[in-house]
Amino acid sequence: MVLLKVNATINPMKKIHRQKKDSNHNISVQKIATKTKASSSKTTTVKLKNKHKSKDSKPNSESEENLPKPQINTTLIVFMDKFPILTRDFYQIDALDLAPRLLGKFLRRDDVVLQITEVEAYRPNDSACHGRFGKTARTAPVFGPGGHAYVYICYGLHMMLNVVADKEEAGAAVLIRSCAPISGLGTIQQRRGIKTEKPILLAGPGKVGQALGLSTEWSSHALYTADSRVLLCI
Repeated sequence: MVLLKVNATINPMKKIHRQKKDSNHNISVQKIATKTKASSSKTTTVKLKNKHKSKDSKPNSESEENLPKPQINTTLIVFMDKFPILTRDFYQIDALDLAPRLLGKFLRRDDVVLQITEVEAYRPNDSACHGRFGKTARTAPVFGPGGHAYVYICYGLHMMLNVVADKEEAGAAVLIRSCAPISGLGTIQQRRGIKTEKPILLAGPGKVGQALGLSTEWSSHALYTADSRVLLCI
Protein backbone atom coordinates (compact mmCIF):
# COMPACT_ATOMS: atom_id res chain seq x y z
CA MET A 1 0.00 0.00 0.00
CA VAL A 2 1.28 3.43 -0.90
CA LEU A 3 -0.28 6.57 0.52
CA LEU A 4 0.04 9.90 -1.26
CA LYS A 5 -1.24 13.05 0.28
CA VAL A 6 -1.55 16.70 -0.68
CA ASN A 7 -1.01 19.46 1.87
CA ALA A 8 0.22 17.32 4.80
CA THR A 9 2.93 17.20 7.41
CA ILE A 10 4.55 13.89 8.32
CA ASN A 11 5.48 12.49 11.70
CA PRO A 12 6.09 8.71 11.65
CA MET A 13 5.07 8.44 15.31
CA LYS A 14 1.80 10.33 15.04
CA LYS A 15 -1.28 10.68 12.90
CA ILE A 16 -0.84 12.84 9.81
CA HIS A 17 -2.06 16.40 10.26
CA ARG A 18 -2.85 19.10 7.72
CA GLN A 19 -1.21 22.44 7.18
CA LYS A 20 -2.87 25.67 6.20
CA LYS A 21 -3.17 26.07 2.43
CA ASP A 22 -1.50 28.88 0.53
CA SER A 23 -1.57 30.16 -3.05
CA ASN A 24 1.73 28.62 -4.21
CA HIS A 25 1.94 25.66 -6.56
CA ASN A 26 5.16 24.14 -5.21
CA ILE A 27 5.40 20.36 -5.09
CA SER A 28 7.76 18.44 -2.82
CA VAL A 29 8.01 14.71 -2.22
CA GLN A 30 8.99 13.10 1.07
CA LYS A 31 9.41 9.33 1.50
CA ILE A 32 9.43 7.51 4.81
CA ALA A 33 9.50 3.78 5.55
CA THR A 34 6.82 2.45 7.88
CA LYS A 35 5.94 -1.03 9.09
CA THR A 36 2.48 -2.40 9.79
CA LYS A 37 1.38 -5.60 11.49
CA ALA A 38 0.22 -7.00 8.17
CA SER A 39 3.29 -6.20 6.11
CA SER A 40 6.16 -3.80 5.52
CA SER A 41 5.53 -0.96 3.09
CA LYS A 42 6.76 2.42 2.04
CA THR A 43 4.63 5.51 2.31
CA THR A 44 5.10 8.33 -0.19
CA THR A 45 3.69 11.70 0.67
CA VAL A 46 3.26 14.35 -1.98
CA LYS A 47 2.64 17.91 -0.87
CA LEU A 48 0.85 20.26 -3.22
CA LYS A 49 0.10 23.70 -1.82
CA ASN A 50 -2.80 25.16 -3.70
CA LYS A 51 -5.50 27.53 -2.47
CA HIS A 52 -9.06 26.96 -3.62
CA LYS A 53 -12.14 28.97 -2.85
CA SER A 54 -15.77 28.31 -3.67
CA LYS A 55 -18.42 31.00 -3.63
CA ASP A 56 -21.34 28.55 -3.53
CA SER A 57 -23.15 28.47 -0.21
CA LYS A 58 -26.56 26.95 0.55
CA PRO A 59 -28.30 26.06 3.82
CA ASN A 60 -28.08 22.56 5.24
CA SER A 61 -30.76 19.90 4.79
CA GLU A 62 -31.46 16.57 6.47
CA SER A 63 -31.51 14.41 3.32
CA GLU A 64 -30.51 14.45 -0.31
CA GLU A 65 -34.20 14.33 -1.24
CA ASN A 66 -34.37 18.02 -0.34
CA LEU A 67 -31.50 18.93 -2.64
CA PRO A 68 -32.24 21.32 -5.50
CA LYS A 69 -31.77 19.80 -8.94
CA PRO A 70 -28.09 20.37 -9.82
CA GLN A 71 -27.47 22.80 -12.64
CA ILE A 72 -24.40 22.99 -14.85
CA ASN A 73 -23.63 26.72 -14.86
CA THR A 74 -21.56 28.61 -17.40
CA THR A 75 -18.59 28.86 -15.04
CA LEU A 76 -18.50 25.07 -14.75
CA ILE A 77 -18.76 24.65 -18.51
CA VAL A 78 -15.72 26.91 -18.96
CA PHE A 79 -13.95 24.90 -16.26
CA MET A 80 -14.68 21.65 -18.11
CA ASP A 81 -13.42 23.09 -21.38
CA LYS A 82 -10.17 24.09 -19.70
CA PHE A 83 -9.62 20.66 -18.17
CA PRO A 84 -10.61 17.97 -20.69
CA ILE A 85 -11.69 14.49 -19.65
CA LEU A 86 -8.82 12.10 -19.08
CA THR A 87 -8.57 9.31 -21.64
CA ARG A 88 -8.83 5.61 -20.88
CA ASP A 89 -5.10 5.17 -21.53
CA PHE A 90 -4.33 7.50 -18.61
CA TYR A 91 -5.45 4.80 -16.17
CA GLN A 92 -3.89 1.77 -17.87
CA ILE A 93 -0.74 1.77 -15.73
CA ASP A 94 0.46 0.27 -12.47
CA ALA A 95 -1.49 1.50 -9.43
CA LEU A 96 1.71 2.84 -7.84
CA ASP A 97 2.28 4.99 -10.93
CA LEU A 98 -1.35 6.06 -11.29
CA ALA A 99 -1.69 7.24 -7.68
CA PRO A 100 0.60 10.31 -7.91
CA ARG A 101 -0.85 11.18 -11.32
CA LEU A 102 -4.32 11.45 -9.78
CA LEU A 103 -3.26 14.07 -7.25
CA GLY A 104 -4.54 17.47 -8.33
CA LYS A 105 -7.00 15.98 -10.83
CA PHE A 106 -10.73 16.66 -10.62
CA LEU A 107 -13.85 14.59 -9.94
CA ARG A 108 -17.24 15.86 -11.05
CA ARG A 109 -20.82 14.82 -10.62
CA ASP A 110 -23.54 17.28 -11.61
CA ASP A 111 -22.65 20.67 -10.09
CA VAL A 112 -20.08 19.23 -7.67
CA VAL A 113 -16.39 19.44 -8.62
CA LEU A 114 -13.70 18.14 -6.25
CA GLN A 115 -9.94 18.23 -6.53
CA ILE A 116 -8.16 15.06 -5.42
CA THR A 117 -5.76 15.75 -2.54
CA GLU A 118 -4.99 12.32 -1.06
CA VAL A 119 -4.90 8.83 -2.53
CA GLU A 120 -3.86 5.31 -1.58
CA ALA A 121 -2.61 2.72 -4.07
CA TYR A 122 -3.39 -1.01 -3.77
CA ARG A 123 -1.86 -3.90 -5.70
CA PRO A 124 -3.13 -7.52 -5.58
CA ASN A 125 -0.13 -8.56 -3.46
CA ASP A 126 -1.01 -5.97 -0.80
CA SER A 127 -2.58 -7.57 2.28
CA ALA A 128 -5.26 -4.83 2.33
CA CYS A 129 -6.16 -5.07 -1.37
CA HIS A 130 -9.63 -6.38 -2.15
CA GLY A 131 -8.23 -8.26 -5.13
CA ARG A 132 -5.77 -10.34 -3.10
CA PHE A 133 -8.12 -13.36 -2.88
CA GLY A 134 -9.21 -13.27 -6.50
CA LYS A 135 -12.41 -12.22 -8.21
CA THR A 136 -15.72 -12.44 -6.33
CA ALA A 137 -19.16 -10.95 -6.95
CA ARG A 138 -18.22 -8.02 -4.72
CA THR A 139 -14.70 -7.41 -6.03
CA ALA A 140 -15.33 -8.09 -9.73
CA PRO A 141 -15.22 -4.35 -10.63
CA VAL A 142 -11.63 -4.01 -9.37
CA PHE A 143 -10.60 -6.64 -11.91
CA GLY A 144 -12.04 -4.57 -14.76
CA PRO A 145 -9.96 -2.36 -17.05
CA GLY A 146 -8.27 0.74 -15.64
CA GLY A 147 -10.37 3.88 -15.73
CA HIS A 148 -13.48 2.47 -14.09
CA ALA A 149 -14.87 3.11 -10.61
CA TYR A 150 -14.91 0.58 -7.81
CA VAL A 151 -17.24 1.63 -4.99
CA TYR A 152 -17.67 -0.49 -1.89
CA ILE A 153 -19.34 -0.03 1.49
CA CYS A 154 -17.13 0.31 4.57
CA TYR A 155 -18.61 -0.60 7.97
CA GLY A 156 -22.02 -0.79 6.31
CA LEU A 157 -22.13 2.99 6.03
CA HIS A 158 -19.38 4.72 4.04
CA MET A 159 -19.14 4.64 0.24
CA MET A 160 -15.48 4.31 -0.73
CA LEU A 161 -14.50 5.46 -4.21
CA ASN A 162 -11.59 3.70 -5.92
CA VAL A 163 -10.17 4.25 -9.39
CA VAL A 164 -9.35 0.92 -11.03
CA ALA A 165 -5.78 0.85 -12.36
CA ASP A 166 -3.79 -1.14 -14.90
CA LYS A 167 -5.00 -3.65 -17.47
CA GLU A 168 -8.09 -5.82 -17.13
CA GLU A 169 -7.77 -8.65 -14.56
CA ALA A 170 -4.90 -6.89 -12.77
CA GLY A 171 -7.00 -6.40 -9.62
CA ALA A 172 -5.42 -3.07 -8.63
CA ALA A 173 -6.97 0.25 -7.69
CA VAL A 174 -6.35 3.65 -6.10
CA LEU A 175 -8.54 4.76 -3.20
CA ILE A 176 -9.58 8.44 -3.18
CA ARG A 177 -8.97 9.41 0.45
CA SER A 178 -9.71 13.14 0.48
CA CYS A 179 -10.51 16.08 -1.76
CA ALA A 180 -10.91 19.85 -1.80
CA PRO A 181 -14.18 21.51 -2.92
CA ILE A 182 -13.97 23.44 -6.18
CA SER A 183 -17.63 23.90 -7.14
CA GLY A 184 -21.05 23.05 -5.72
CA LEU A 185 -20.19 23.77 -2.08
CA GLY A 186 -23.89 24.05 -1.17
CA THR A 187 -24.67 20.61 -2.57
CA ILE A 188 -21.60 19.14 -0.85
CA GLN A 189 -22.63 20.58 2.51
CA GLN A 190 -26.19 19.28 2.15
CA ARG A 191 -25.08 15.78 1.24
CA ARG A 192 -22.56 15.78 4.09
CA GLY A 193 -25.01 17.27 6.56
CA ILE A 194 -22.48 19.84 7.75
CA LYS A 195 -22.11 23.51 6.86
CA THR A 196 -18.38 24.25 6.84
CA GLU A 197 -15.62 25.06 4.40
CA LYS A 198 -12.87 23.59 6.58
CA PRO A 199 -10.81 20.57 5.38
CA ILE A 200 -12.89 18.30 7.62
CA LEU A 201 -15.68 18.60 5.04
CA LEU A 202 -13.90 16.21 2.64
CA ALA A 203 -11.09 14.73 4.76
CA GLY A 204 -11.78 11.02 4.50
CA PRO A 205 -12.83 8.59 1.75
CA GLY A 206 -16.32 8.13 3.19
CA LYS A 207 -16.86 11.89 3.13
CA VAL A 208 -15.79 12.06 -0.52
CA GLY A 209 -18.28 9.34 -1.45
CA GLN A 210 -21.04 11.11 0.47
CA ALA A 211 -20.26 14.49 -1.12
CA LEU A 212 -20.55 12.93 -4.57
CA GLY A 213 -23.73 11.08 -3.63
CA LEU A 214 -22.29 7.69 -4.56
CA SER A 215 -23.61 4.16 -4.10
CA THR A 216 -22.25 0.74 -5.03
CA GLU A 217 -24.19 1.07 -8.28
CA TRP A 218 -21.38 3.33 -9.49
CA SER A 219 -18.98 0.38 -9.54
CA SER A 220 -17.74 -0.45 -13.06
CA HIS A 221 -18.74 3.02 -14.26
CA ALA A 222 -16.25 4.42 -16.78
CA LEU A 223 -14.62 7.63 -15.53
CA TYR A 224 -13.69 8.78 -19.03
CA THR A 225 -17.21 9.15 -20.45
CA ALA A 226 -18.43 12.60 -21.50
CA ASP A 227 -21.96 12.41 -20.00
CA SER A 228 -22.39 15.62 -17.97
CA ARG A 229 -24.72 13.89 -15.50
CA VAL A 230 -22.30 11.24 -14.34
CA LEU A 231 -19.14 10.98 -12.27
CA LEU A 232 -15.91 11.45 -14.19
CA CYS A 233 -12.29 12.34 -13.58
CA ILE A 234 -10.75 15.24 -15.47
